[in-house]
Amino acid sequence: MKWIYPILGNRQFLWLLLVINILGTVYGYYWYGWQLAETPGKFLLFVPDSPTASLFFVIVLIAFLLGKNWPLIEALAVVTLFKYGVWAVVMNFLVYFVGGELNFTAWMLIFSHAGMAVQGLLYAPFYRIKAWHLVITGIWTLHNDVIDYVFFMLPRYSMLDQFIPEIGYFTFWLSVFSLLIAYWVGVRKNHYELKI
Repeated sequence: MKWIYPILGNRQFLWLLLVINILGTVYGYYWYGWQLAETPGKFLLFVPDSPTASLFFVIVLIAFLLGKNWPLIEALAVVTLFKYGVWAVVMNFLVYFVGGELNFTAWMLIFSHAGMAVQGLLYAPFYRIKAWHLVITGIWTLHNDVIDYVFFMLPRYSMLDQFIPEIGYFTFWLSVFSLLIAYWVGVRKNHYELKI
């Protein structure tokens, strides 16, 4: 795997990834547009999960291009990219099992969200996350789960409404697993570390 890190740290590649993530973030907020229009103001920050995750990563990439590390944003990025990347892939396949088909948009969401999860982890050696960054990220992430599944602000897949309790349970443990993954790749003693 070490052959990939010179590519990931290359400025031209960082610029390319920045453009891709900006476009994905903009599309993500557009995708949530109708739900955001119906969302009470106090919940607006917590509804567009995936585009906010990619927005965190956009900020991380900007910092890298400036030769800097912003560890709290790195922690938020790696946890939420992995969590919502995996979550969206699972939900779209669940839609397939319930409805029996996946259209072009569903496949696009599957591949783009899988990419989100992977890119967040690939850049882990470049992060400078400390334990307290992960604690704050954990509070953000678990609070977001409460907003989604107690106040029902989760992304809407109407055909999955019957499974909301199970999806909420799965999402909670996915949050915990995402935090553990972030600890393993970015905080634990002797984790693999590189300079950008």
